[in-house]
Amino acid sequence: MSTPKKSKRPLRPPTKKNAETAGAGRHPPGPPPRAGGRPSTPGAGEGARLARPPRAAAPGGGGRGEQENTAFAEPERLQKVLAQIGIGSRREIEEWVVAGRISVNGLPAELGQKIGPGDRVKYNGKLIPLRFTVRTPRVLIYHKPEGEIVSREDPEGRPTVFERLPILRKGRWIAVGRLDFNTSGLLLFTNDGTLANRLMHPRYELEREYAVRLLGQLNDEQIESLKTGIQLEDGLARFTSISDEGGEGANHWYRVTLSEGRNREVRRMFEAVGLTVSRLMRVRYGPVALSSRLKRGMWMEMPEAEVCVLAGLPKPQGQAARPGEQVRKTRLHRTTPR
Repeated sequence: MSTPKKSKRPLRPPTKKNAETAGAGRHPPGPPPRAGGRPSTPGAGEGARLARPPRAAAPGGGGRGEQENTAFAEPERLQKVLAQIGIGSRREIEEWVVAGRISVNGLPAELGQKIGPGDRVKYNGKLIPLRFTVRTPRVLIYHKPEGEIVSREDPEGRPTVFERLPILRKGRWIAVGRLDFNTSGLLLFTNDGTLANRLMHPRYELEREYAVRLLGQLNDEQIESLKTGIQLEDGLARFTSISDEGGEGANHWYRVTLSEGRNREVRRMFEAVGLTVSRLMRVRYGPVALSSRLKRGMWMEMPEAEVCVLAGLPKPQGQAARPGEQVRKTRLHRTTPR
């Protein structure tokens, strides 16, 4: 058996001090409708307004600025991780892997092997302290118009919301919840599946708020029934709040909130008490409110600092404006279906 070729550069023990200084500079420290009129969406500063902190932190992975967050980091190649913390160059690390000097979870490492925060990596039997990075997820805020389907493909050939979105070089956009073909309003997209799941999972009970126009008007008994609970074919459903927003003639506006998002739930609840929804618009999802600046068919990217708040990540450094410096407005985009 041939003796492995020794590295020209001596290996420095991966001390705590070396691991900390190796990453310095790369890993910032540790996220009403008017009476008789159209519904006015709540103002949200420069796009989305975080109305209240989310009930639970949601992890991210895959986006812009890198941040240290070992709990939510995605697996990376062994050579890359070890090189980032200053153990050696990638070429040297590859030589050590071939020579059998590096192990992962008690087994000899392999070239190209990926490791995550839960793995134990050793060099010559000595445990190496690992450091991982996580990228801030990307989040798009879209004002969906009526007449678009929240699906990538439609047998009927109807336009889809995904035709309006920017193309990702890596990964894909995931819709956070759905809106019916004839429902308009706030729709969120992210490139991070874990964040999307956390925002939609029933256990976190993120509120959805809608502006609803009815053909007719609710009486006290109907309001009480809708707030206590309506038995639908897929279970009990109820509104957490109902507010009368006025109206003229046959049309009457209401603002309702609920903490789940079943298929056509709002429409079915009003149908159960004998009223028809003539228009439905979502104006808030969890802590994100639809801005009056974001018109139908337009989208904007949520600022990174706000994404960090939404995802429960540490805010990136350098986000605060300098004294006297005006904060740049968030850019709004209007695109035509591809």
